[in-house]
Amino acid sequence: MPTRIVPATLRDLSYIAANLRPQDRAEIDCQLDHWSPALLALTALQGFAYVAELDGNPEAGFGAAEQRSGLWIAWSWGTHRMKRCVPGITRFFHDVLGPQVAARGAWRVEARALAENALALRWLDRLGATQRCRLPGYGRNGEDFFLYDWTRESYVSLSTETTGTEAAAAGADRAGQGCAGARSSAAR
Repeated sequence: MPTRIVPATLRDLSYIAANLRPQDRAEIDCQLDHWSPALLALTALQGFAYVAELDGNPEAGFGAAEQRSGLWIAWSWGTHRMKRCVPGITRFFHDVLGPQVAARGAWRVEARALAENALALRWLDRLGATQRCRLPGYGRNGEDFFLYDWTRESYVSLSTETTGTEAAAAGADRAGQGCAGARSSAAR
């Protein structure tokens, strides 16, 4: 059965967080002082959050959340079966999530990965993210991370090359201005 991407629920994200693969658990452990599967799941529901299902079981959570106007943080974590979901998540990222975030006025989307997490680093490269710098001692126990990002310009270029979603990534106003400032202050 192919990977199916669905909107995330607290239940599915809690299940995934309780059954993390070791490299994701290590990455979360060194960024958060105290966490539980339910708290991680609840935090992940901010912004856009999705679940990749394999054979009807939730195996990976991923998404992006706005940190401040124009700046978003992308995230993903999963069970030991997440690797089988990566091709479907990658397609969904290019076809749906990336354009959604761009349409909401993102100027920059960041992702951080534990320097020892070779799978995450390779995947971020394949997603078209730019490795910006090493973050020495970023983890709470001194672990090194890498900072990756997509900017509006790099995403528009990537989406044109891979999925033809330039119009969605540039924004709905047809002038390439995106949707920054389009939300009312009541929505914040």
